[in-house]
Amino acid sequence: MFLGIDLGTSEVKLLLLDDAQLVVGQASAPLQLSRPQPLWAEQQPADWWAATERAVAALRERLPQAWSQVRAIGLSGQMHGAVLLDADDRPLRPAILWNDGRSHAECAELERLAPMLHAVAGNLAMPGFTAPKLLWLRRHEPALFARVASVLLPKDWLRLQLSGAKVSEPSDAAGTLWLDVAARDWSDELLAACGLTRAQMPRLVESNAISAWVRPELAARWGLRAEVAIAGGAGDNAASAIGIGATEPGDGFISLGTSGVLFVVNERFRPNPASAVHAFCHALPGRWHQMSVMLSAASCLRWFTQFCGAANEAELLAEIEQLGTAERLAAPLFLPYLAGERTPHNDPFASGLLFGLTAGTRRALAGYAVLEGVAFALADGLDALRAAGTGVQRLSLVGGGARSALWAQLIADALNLEIAVPGSAEAGAALGAARLAALASGADPQRVCRAPASAALHAPDPHHHLRLQPRLQRFRALYRQLQGLMAEQAAPHPIPADRLTEIPSP
Repeated sequence: MFLGIDLGTSEVKLLLLDDAQLVVGQASAPLQLSRPQPLWAEQQPADWWAATERAVAALRERLPQAWSQVRAIGLSGQMHGAVLLDADDRPLRPAILWNDGRSHAECAELERLAPMLHAVAGNLAMPGFTAPKLLWLRRHEPALFARVASVLLPKDWLRLQLSGAKVSEPSDAAGTLWLDVAARDWSDELLAACGLTRAQMPRLVESNAISAWVRPELAARWGLRAEVAIAGGAGDNAASAIGIGATEPGDGFISLGTSGVLFVVNERFRPNPASAVHAFCHALPGRWHQMSVMLSAASCLRWFTQFCGAANEAELLAEIEQLGTAERLAAPLFLPYLAGERTPHNDPFASGLLFGLTAGTRRALAGYAVLEGVAFALADGLDALRAAGTGVQRLSLVGGGARSALWAQLIADALNLEIAVPGSAEAGAALGAARLAALASGADPQRVCRAPASAALHAPDPHHHLRLQPRLQRFRALYRQLQGLMAEQAAPHPIPADRLTEIPSP
């Protein structure tokens, strides 16, 4: 039996996998996000552990016999977060998360301090990555920065609680901007640019290797066997790729969750930082991958459902499904940049927009625009990957958004690609983590990393693809025209006192 633990932004998910690679059971516990200031996103590491304990208790109570047979644990989780520990391994402050935009000024500083950044790390400096966060800390919280003894990524902090060991692996470490991605090792030069050394970094192992062992006292308390191995694990997207069997060059998927990810496997390191493409290590030795990342995807539908007063997302989607093709092609346009954007814009100030509203705009039309805007942003990401030499003909669709056949077909039409929805669309990262645990225990990769059967296959409609092109071009033009105004709106300048008299009275 193998346990996968996926530390997400909104929940911790556990999954039990048996020796035949069948999912035996799952459990989860919710997490809350803190935004104490504009652009900030934080969580307390202690809350991650408390949620893990709750999910463990639920799964153990539900499946006591299977639970007692766990031989290895795999970890996955949200990437880029900065967990800052003192010399006694205590968190110095709340963790700064992947969707935190406070360090936008430090990105330019890192590019200046580390001219080799693009060649070595393979990525632009973006506020979501870990390295700019540490430069922000050095500038704004210098007393805390001076006490930083270790920097861990979120899932690796869970590993520390499980085992007492500080270990990471290349797929997650590549998202720090401190990794030499081609060499799959820490870069002393990039660390030095942030005032850090290799001594403050965790040891690296491959994702499918044993990284540590569960502490005996914890194993006893949790009702596990005396020796339980912990695999290296992977960042959430690389783990999801393992979960859907995306291991060979050209294999890929779209993850339609809080954020949106388009992930394609490569046989070598292929950076394209100019288009804000992420080039990272994959969760298997000798494999890399490219990702385009949008910061708001299924979360856009969640936001609009609440905004328009629909009872739930299913009700809104049912209304959208009743729209005819002509109505959809005359709907408003939506820019899905509710939390800034990465690929291809690398713009923390990008903001959302519903354009073209009229007195006749019903919520179903605006809801369709939201679905379409996310699909168009994914098309932008696909273009960026193709510009870097990545070829793909078919993608799997995972995440909460994969439940909507309407949305899946719209994405197929916008990207002009086949979209396959796996039968286990929502098990992704936790399943991948459990599979990595099996690999660390010596299981055969060909047997473990099988692609699940497709529950649905959405072939692109070439005629609808062509009908969408004018809307896609207007979608792109909107961002270009409004980019400067978005930055001004995000950081408005107060009117100087000596000009207040120039403003006419109402």
